[in-house]
Amino acid sequence: MKMEEHARQKRCLQSTGRVVNVKVYDIEVTKKADEDMDGIYSHIVDVLLEPTTAAKQYDRIADAILTLDIMPERIKIMDSEPARSEGLRPLLVDNYTVLYKIESDTVFISRVLYSASDISARLAEN
Repeated sequence: MKMEEHARQKRCLQSTGRVVNVKVYDIEVTKKADEDMDGIYSHIVDVLLEPTTAAKQYDRIADAILTLDIMPERIKIMDSEPARSEGLRPLLVDNYTVLYKIESDTVFISRVLYSASDISARLAEN
């Protein structure tokens, strides 16, 4: 068992108080999602002039993404198109939406968008 998997199982043990076989997914961040994260960080630093806030926001989003290694299907597929047909699920983190899909043993992080934006329209642009 890999050290990471052991740590993940330990997390499950602490929360449930018993041993549970849990499927652990790999997480892959797409280039577009990585660009989104960089854009969020840059906007908070350059426009809002808040570098400390930018770093904390980036970390909160990244930490939330890491929780998708266990039970990513806990969040239902979006109802709106084109997200539904792509199998995208929305993970809300503060004012941002992390869009991801599950394929086999991997969670693919597709986009990280400002929640107040028209997410369906932004997805249709691509």
